[in-house]
Amino acid sequence: MNLKDILTRLGIESTNSGTSTGTKWLPAKGATITSYSPVNGEVIGTVQTTDENAYEAVMQQAQQAYLQWRTVPAPKRGDMVRQFGDALRQHKADLGALVSYEMGKSLQEGLGEVQEMIDICDFAVGLSRQLYGLTMHSERPSHRMYEQWHPIGIVSIISAFNFPVAVWAWNTALAWVCGNVCVWKPSSKTPLCAVACQHIISKVLKANDLPEGISSLITGNPCGNLMNQDKRIPLISFTGSTRVGRLVSAAVAGRFGRTILELGGNNAIIISKDADLEMSVIGALFGAVGTAGQRCTSTRRLIIHENVYDDFTARLVKAYGQLKIGNPLDENNHVGPLIDKDAVHTYLNCIEKVKQQSGRFLVEGGVLSGVGFESGCYVKPCIAEVENHYEIVQEETFAPILYVMKYSDIDEAINMQNSVPQGLSSAIMTLNLREAEQFLSANGSDCGIANVNIGTSGAEIGGAFGGEKETGGGRESGSDAWKVYMRRQTNTINYSNTLPLAQGIKFDL
Repeated sequence: MNLKDILTRLGIESTNSGTSTGTKWLPAKGATITSYSPVNGEVIGTVQTTDENAYEAVMQQAQQAYLQWRTVPAPKRGDMVRQFGDALRQHKADLGALVSYEMGKSLQEGLGEVQEMIDICDFAVGLSRQLYGLTMHSERPSHRMYEQWHPIGIVSIISAFNFPVAVWAWNTALAWVCGNVCVWKPSSKTPLCAVACQHIISKVLKANDLPEGISSLITGNPCGNLMNQDKRIPLISFTGSTRVGRLVSAAVAGRFGRTILELGGNNAIIISKDADLEMSVIGALFGAVGTAGQRCTSTRRLIIHENVYDDFTARLVKAYGQLKIGNPLDENNHVGPLIDKDAVHTYLNCIEKVKQQSGRFLVEGGVLSGVGFESGCYVKPCIAEVENHYEIVQEETFAPILYVMKYSDIDEAINMQNSVPQGLSSAIMTLNLREAEQFLSANGSDCGIANVNIGTSGAEIGGAFGGEKETGGGRESGSDAWKVYMRRQTNTINYSNTLPLAQGIKFDL
């Protein structure tokens, strides 16, 4: 795999502009971001970030583009998204490799992330012919009532490093077919993935002679604050920490804007005494160590029935012993690096807190060094035996640290699962139908995602994605999540020659 050739094909240079209105790359005077690969610590390239003048130029262009784009029939907008999906198919191998190299996830996961982009494009193409409203019966004679959906304008997407391209596509594919234009601010830890995506979509825009501003890119942390305060942006989709999500929510709500918030997860799998233990080990293992534990849906907690606790943890410890850690571009490796040394520091602090709170490690953690680990970002996935009430267990740990604990009955297990501030993903491993149904019922899991006999990590684009409580309550991707990118309008048409009022009110002169 020749990384230099991959970067060239994706349009990545040693120095890149981080500001684009579509096909045009704008000069900017913001700070320079240097992108280091956590794989080997080497510089991939630099990005010149967006200053206030460049931001204003992008926003003005987006406003102009929206006035034209909203008048294009939705199926025609869908055809543009179809072409984007085809372009992603052509660049899947290269973009997936860049995701792996810049973010550090395994190559299989990098390719899988690009596949998610392709899948949401396919979903959005079909959706472009199904933006349905409703027809209602009026209480007044010779009147017709119905509702329809209209685009809202500029949609801004603030994405996180752990899914540097897929979450942007989740939002933009739907927003585009709904008639909106998009402005993307990617994570400053993975800016080159965003630059590559902008190069790909720019070719589609140019081939269709579409206006500048339908798909824009801005970079740099100051842009987030500018967008939060910008009344020209009716909707901001933010993916990141709960702490920052609170700030975004308050700022945008203060100007009566909307938000989609995809925040922290503290996801648990309940391992029932009636579980298929072999299958459960696989689900727990991938959920805990996939993407080196840096998914919002990563499995953080295992709540294991006391009757199978010893057997299951022994199996899990054995599986951990077979993990291969190393260069994520090598498909023989299961676990790659953390995103940077700050993440390593956080990982080590969490391990220390577990020890301070009397936790016991079934699999010890630590930082790896030596040949192949020169970046200093490789760590050992570990397993800690804890109590659910420990302070550190109640927090989201964005690292491959798995907490295990016991339960005695299903009600206790569900209470343990729900007794954390976050509410994103959850699962139960059981062959007991009653347990499965209780877990999915109103008095079961309180999360936005609840699974039976699969893990917490990995979601298909056909279902709405998001969580409750401190996860933010937002929904993206499938089902009817498209409605958040539009405004609902109720219409009443009077085709009689009189003007009756609702509720039988009389107003005669």
